[in-house]
Amino acid sequence: MMRTKPPFRADHVGSLLRSSPLKEARAKREKGEISANALKAVEDREIEAIIKKQEAEGLESITDGEYRRAFWNYDFLGKLDGVEAYLGERKISFQGKQPRPMMLRVIGKLGGYTPHPMIEHFKFVQSHTKQTPKMTIPSPSSLHFRYGRAAVPESIYPSMDDFYNDLGTSYRKAVRAFADAGCRYLQLDEVNFTYLCDPELRKHVTQRGDDPAQLPHIYARMINAAISDIPADMTITMHLCRGNFQSTFVASGGYEPVADILFNAIKVNGYFMEYDSERAGGFEPLRFVPKDKTVVLGLVTSKSGTLESKDELKRRIDAATKYVGIDQLCLSPQCGFASTEEGNILSEEQQWAKLRMIAELSEEIWGH
Repeated sequence: MMRTKPPFRADHVGSLLRSSPLKEARAKREKGEISANALKAVEDREIEAIIKKQEAEGLESITDGEYRRAFWNYDFLGKLDGVEAYLGERKISFQGKQPRPMMLRVIGKLGGYTPHPMIEHFKFVQSHTKQTPKMTIPSPSSLHFRYGRAAVPESIYPSMDDFYNDLGTSYRKAVRAFADAGCRYLQLDEVNFTYLCDPELRKHVTQRGDDPAQLPHIYARMINAAISDIPADMTITMHLCRGNFQSTFVASGGYEPVADILFNAIKVNGYFMEYDSERAGGFEPLRFVPKDKTVVLGLVTSKSGTLESKDELKRRIDAATKYVGIDQLCLSPQCGFASTEEGNILSEEQQWAKLRMIAELSEEIWGH
C-alpha cells in the first residue's frame, strides 16, 4: 500500500508560512535597504532550514515553501514572455480581507520561451534534498479566468482561440524546461475549475461575455497542451482550491459540475482536492475518478491552527472509499499555508504539527 512515486500517501500542497527572518529581509528589500543578492542569501538559508524541517516531519515531497514568491500565481505568470504583472483593481473578491491588487495582462505574443527564473528555484531544492523535490506553478487558466478579454488586447489577439493555443505552447515549453532540469513532480495550482462550481462566479463570467459551460473544456485543452511534452517518468498533479488568502476564501460549491471533465478529460496523474469544509461538497464526484489516477484528500485545514482528530479523519477517508479505492487515496492539507507571503492565521508550530500528524496518520492507514 506504500507509494514509491508521487503523489505520496502523506503529501502537502506546497506553500509554507514565511519565517520571520525572511519577512524582515523582504520588507527591507522593498524599501531598498538591502540588495537583491542579500535577499537571496536570506532566502537560500531559510529554504535550507524548511527543507530539513519537511524531511524531519516525515514528508517525501519537498518544496521551497514558495519562499521566493509574494503570490502563488503572479510571480510565475508575470515572468512568461508576453505577460506583465501590475497593480490594478481586483475583479473577484475574497470573503473578508483582500490581498494587494496584483493583476496580469498580455503585452505581447505568447508562445516564446525565455528561461524562466523559477527553473533555478527548483534546482536549489533539488540540490538540497534527498527526497523528491516538488515544483508548484499556477495552471494556465490563471491568466484568463479572473480577467477574461480585459487582459488580452484585441490588437495582439483578435482571436481568443489563438491566445489559448499560444498560452498552451508557452506552458509546454516551460514545463519541458522543468523536466529537463530534473523535475519529476510538478503541480499545477488550479482554482478556476472550482470557481466554476460557484453559481455567483458563473454569473460573473457570463456577465462579462464568457460561457461558464465552455470554459472547463477550453481550460482542459490548455492544460493538456501544457503537459504534452513530458518524460514518461514525470508526475503531474493538479491542486484544486476555492481561494486561500489569510485564512479566507472566494468560492463555494461541490465538484459535481466539473467532475467528469476534471477526472476524465485532463491528463494529469493526480488531484489535490480541497475537502476541509462544507463549502467543498461531498465525496460523490469522486465516482468519476478512473482507476489509474490518484486523489489526495485535503481533509486537514490550513486555514486554522486547530489540530484535527485522527479518528475523524479516518472516518472521512473511509467515507471517501465508497466512491474511490483506498489504494487510490492519499492525505494532505486542503491548501498551502501561505498562498501569499502574508500567510494564513496560524503559527509555524501549528503548521508543522499538522504536517507531522498527516505523516503519522498516513503510516497508520497505508503502512510505511
